[in-house]
Amino acid sequence: MQAEALRLWHGLSPEEHEYHYNPQKAVPEFAKYRALRDKPNEIALACPTRVADVKYGSAKLHTLDIYPVAQPNAPVHIFFHGGYWRTQDKANFAYIATPLNQAGICTVIANYALCPEVNLDGVVKSALEAIAWTARNIATYGGDPEQLTLSGHSAGAHLGAAALATDWTAYGLPAQLLKAATLISGIYDPAPAVLTSVNAELHLTTEQIARHDYERQPPLILCPTQIIAGGREPWQFIDQSYRYAHHLHRHGGDPGVAVSPGFNHFSIIDQYLDLDSDVLRAILRMAKRNV
Repeated sequence: MQAEALRLWHGLSPEEHEYHYNPQKAVPEFAKYRALRDKPNEIALACPTRVADVKYGSAKLHTLDIYPVAQPNAPVHIFFHGGYWRTQDKANFAYIATPLNQAGICTVIANYALCPEVNLDGVVKSALEAIAWTARNIATYGGDPEQLTLSGHSAGAHLGAAALATDWTAYGLPAQLLKAATLISGIYDPAPAVLTSVNAELHLTTEQIARHDYERQPPLILCPTQIIAGGREPWQFIDQSYRYAHHLHRHGGDPGVAVSPGFNHFSIIDQYLDLDSDVLRAILRMAKRNV
């Protein structure tokens, strides 16, 4: 399976492969984009109704922040951050809750276990546990578990794809647990990461790649799904979004695909601050569909 995937980038030099599949190499000034979001993030972290560091499991990073809204039985949205399965923290993405709360959506910003403390199996397992905990407990915070949607960026989009490929009945939850997904600048097949410098922390194996290659694992939830990438991302990275959309389509799905001109891998999540952006329009449209 890995050899099959490698043909997709056959002929790239090591430097070209790093550029196409390691976003920090494609956008060397990546840190400045987080700094531009610091102010709205600080405001969101100070939200008086924020419920911080709720434990959903026993590990250190098995925590999530809940941003409830006043109205009862509110739609619920879960966000998974990126970081190539090895870095970042929910506290850096609090700003995502602000426009969603204003739209009446209870928002959950989740942490999950990271490499190299765990392998990719452990990363995915913890993200799925965060979703399961939310489904079982969010009613306590005024959310409706029957109106559960999610979004994720980069590695977080991979975790969203994992959720769509999960048999939720094995968790004692409804098979069609998720009602919609918005997946942004995702890496859906882990195989290309093996040939990047990032793999020094991931330690990916052929078996892990096969288990978590969501360009090949069949989706078990075919909910409304919007797949978005930035127009300034390297083409090989953009291509993953089209390949994953094609995979969903082959299995009976009807995903939307959008390439947002002018956005790179790190600026695209600014779209959570813009009500007229591809990202927020998709999330709000699909969340409201379930109200």
